[in-house]
Amino acid sequence: MARGSNRKERPKARFHGRVEADGRVCAHPDCREPGEFRAPPLDGPATGEGPRRYRWFCLDHIREFNAGYNYFSGMSADEIHDAQRPYSGWERETRAFASTGADRPPRWTEFADPLDAIGARFRDKVQAARRDGKPLSGRDREALQVLGLKTDADRSALRRRYSELVRKYHPDRNGGDRSHEQALRRVIDAYQQLRESAAFA
Repeated sequence: MARGSNRKERPKARFHGRVEADGRVCAHPDCREPGEFRAPPLDGPATGEGPRRYRWFCLDHIREFNAGYNYFSGMSADEIHDAQRPYSGWERETRAFASTGADRPPRWTEFADPLDAIGARFRDKVQAARRDGKPLSGRDREALQVLGLKTDADRSALRRRYSELVRKYHPDRNGGDRSHEQALRRVIDAYQQLRESAAFA
């Protein structure tokens, strides 16, 4: 019973950062309790064996350490300002997003590809992208093909083309010919897709 109650009083490692000491002693002077909680290393030069090692404290002394710890200690006003910026740490260069709305072709497309098995996929995407950088989904591209429009068509071109095709396929406009009803449905669906697309906003 006592053993079970002792286990219940000990904080769980995933919530409290406790790590079994395995003989490690608290780093606080004159304390012989197990050092189970990690703290940053002391300032000063690192040894030749790698980075400075962490300090380890017992529960009482890690609480005392945390209460007096100041991350900004020793920093100038400018350094503190830089560290507190919302985008601090995000300045390093990362892979740029493609400005054309299509995936950037990988570098290995520059190698010889006699059968065009690798490069065609990416070349088609780049060719199908809009010059204004607005993204086109796969359904947008299909709708443009249905309407016979280029990828850089604007909203007015979309409306004009839609009106032309409705006059061509609608029975009320083509003398009652109902043989094009399926084509008319495809035109209407394509127009609805593009009218709500971000590329034509």
